[in-house]
Amino acid sequence: MRRTTSPVSLVLLGIGTFLLVLAAMLAWYVEPRAQRTPIDTDATTVFTGQGSYFDAKKVKTVDEAKLTITRKVRGDVADSEAGGQAIWDVSTSVDTDGTLPASDPHDAFQWTVERWVTDRKTNAPVHCCGESPRFEGEAYLKFPFGVERRSYRWWDSTLGATVELRFKDRKKIQGHEGYLFTGTVDPVKTGTRQVPGVLVGQPERGQVLAEEWYANHGIELVADQRTGRILYAAIGPRKTLRAPGADSDDNEVVLLESKRIAFTEETQKKQVELAKADNRKLQLVGLTAPVGAGGLGLLLAVAGSVMVFRGRPEGAAAAPASARIPESVTR
Repeated sequence: MRRTTSPVSLVLLGIGTFLLVLAAMLAWYVEPRAQRTPIDTDATTVFTGQGSYFDAKKVKTVDEAKLTITRKVRGDVADSEAGGQAIWDVSTSVDTDGTLPASDPHDAFQWTVERWVTDRKTNAPVHCCGESPRFEGEAYLKFPFGVERRSYRWWDSTLGATVELRFKDRKKIQGHEGYLFTGTVDPVKTGTRQVPGVLVGQPERGQVLAEEWYANHGIELVADQRTGRILYAAIGPRKTLRAPGADSDDNEVVLLESKRIAFTEETQKKQVELAKADNRKLQLVGLTAPVGAGGLGLLLAVAGSVMVFRGRPEGAAAAPASARIPESVTR
């Protein structure tokens, strides 16, 4: 006897197959492509701590002062979309109590402007689009997606080179766990600056080309493992001036120093909040949606397949109850 296929079974099989394909696409195609550095970022991070700085008006180093570093990052959406890279314009100001609040960054104790261009997938530097400075390494304003427990080359703009940051441990920031990386920078000459000789212990000379030296007592970065977003940062910069050719730091002048200047609690909370939001999105497209679609799709596909396999005899539709002949009548 020939059997026919129920339309319902075909619909179930079709929907189930579609959901299975959708689950695979979400897990292996959409989710990896969702791991891209955002181009529309607009964020501000603030560091605070105690330290020393050179007061040009007093012509001396002031100790035990409050220092504030404010970093503003804004994505250049138009240029990023045109080239496919993440282009971020970064403004960093260093302030003392005497320069805060500053309505204009030009009034800050120090102010720098940079333009970072990175590959949105790998976080590797892309040397184009007005990049400044030309930088190298693996970690900058963020780490790559899928942070590993290994050493990373972190770009230090003051040094003008990369610093090795070693994985140390897991660490919770505002209740959210990340990976802690640490490193240091030994004293190194980074440039020269013309100053009065008396400033660096050479009063007999009018002007000298003093040497600029830089070191970092300690760098601590805690990164979210999945997104690479930096949840916490602490640095210990030391910038000094030395007399030309000086082979020691006996007469050096401290321009800026802090044993530890770190993210404020407010910045930590904001970074953790953003990391959690990013994690939820990646979790949705990488696990929740694929598992849900795959489970439902498999169930519907199996049910539809069983119904198709069994089918029903052709012309074997049940007669209406009113048309059935009672067994007693046929006897």
